[in-house]
Amino acid sequence: MQPSHLTPSQIVAELDKYIVGQFEAKRNVAIALRNRWRRMSVTSEIKDEIIPNNILMIGSTGVGKTEIARRLAKLADAPFVKVEASKFTEVGYVGRDVESMVRDLVEQSVNMVKTRKKEEVKEKASTIVEEIILDALIPPMRQPNMNVDGMVNQQNLTPSNDIELNDRTRQLFRQKIANGELEDRKIEINIKSNSGPGIGMVGAGMMDEVSMMNLQEMLSGMVPKKAKKRKVAISEARKILLDEEAAKLIDMDEVKDEAINLAESSGIIFIDEIDKIASGNKKGSGPDVSREGVQRDLLPIVEGCTVNTKHGVIKTDHVLFVAAGAFHISKPSDLIPELQGRFPIRVELNNLTKDDFIRILNEPKNALTKQYKALFEAEGVTIQFDAESIEEIAQTATTINADIENIGARRLHTVMSKLLNEFLFEVPDKIPANSTISITRKMVNEKLAGLVKNKDLSEYIL
Repeated sequence: MQPSHLTPSQIVAELDKYIVGQFEAKRNVAIALRNRWRRMSVTSEIKDEIIPNNILMIGSTGVGKTEIARRLAKLADAPFVKVEASKFTEVGYVGRDVESMVRDLVEQSVNMVKTRKKEEVKEKASTIVEEIILDALIPPMRQPNMNVDGMVNQQNLTPSNDIELNDRTRQLFRQKIANGELEDRKIEINIKSNSGPGIGMVGAGMMDEVSMMNLQEMLSGMVPKKAKKRKVAISEARKILLDEEAAKLIDMDEVKDEAINLAESSGIIFIDEIDKIASGNKKGSGPDVSREGVQRDLLPIVEGCTVNTKHGVIKTDHVLFVAAGAFHISKPSDLIPELQGRFPIRVELNNLTKDDFIRILNEPKNALTKQYKALFEAEGVTIQFDAESIEEIAQTATTINADIENIGARRLHTVMSKLLNEFLFEVPDKIPANSTISITRKMVNEKLAGLVKNKDLSEYIL
């Protein structure tokens, strides 16, 4: 089933494969995604008036806020950009301006469309590449040409026997290429170099970022691309040439138009750490002035405006914005009222418990235990976790989160790394292929005892 046709319950079921718990957050993003399809299916004039319900997710680090947004975008096959609000500064200060997130979204959209278009012309490009490789191996014989009187030029005449031999040889090598018999053979190919001279602007000052990009693109376009000869294996040459030939077959103007439409109708921007630009200080002095300035710069983007990019003008009216923050120090109400109003759906994510950690280690498709099993299997070694060892790992992560700092599921990475790094170091020197490693509760206790006792943990926490 296509992503756009998934029902809200089916979207939640897909998210459940990777994210444990947080049903309320999954439910709201599922509705938001389905509403995209509903809006695009509306035929009346009100279609343009239906705006997305942006979502504000509130919860500690490591509870799944970013993962929900990222998986949602992957599920929807939509352009997705994650930004951190703390990286932006008010216009007039040194730092990234808020419009750059929209430009990044368009860039992501262009890459998605370009990849899809290249896939569509892949077969045609493959045929062209095969001919280029064949010409490099066995150059075709020169056919007889005509002189000014329209007669065959005898001096340049190639004997027909030689031409027939050349054709037979080419057919033989064409078959060898198709069978993959010549993958390691080296050939000389021409590659267009994209690296032009770096173009800088002295004293650019407050020149608009997009103007700078357009100017740089225009100036670099005036510099002709140089073809560079390289001797590479046929397998590598095929990859290089396939990308070049596919790029020649697609219409970039069409790609840009389609990418703009895709970003406008399906784009998702995830604004993390939005609590860092909120403040309870209402005196209007100090660094909070800049924070409020970022919020005011952010407001028109979220409300809906037009942004100039190097690929064209994009409207943000129907881009879905998902914001997230821990809000330990500040509160959502500390955001300026206008910005609060642009995030009508508020979801509070629950802190993760020991039982959640057990499920996280066992259930998701990308569970850490499954990742480590795959790493050991690459060396021919089997690693097994019994139920008690999983429970002990979860308990250790819960204890450390409670004693030091609650970083949610990210703590499991620290714990698992400490538990298994010694084995990863010893494979394959001391632990040969076809070995089996069994992780038990006793082993977990022994290897992680130092983690639990050391309340500082500065050595282990990155």
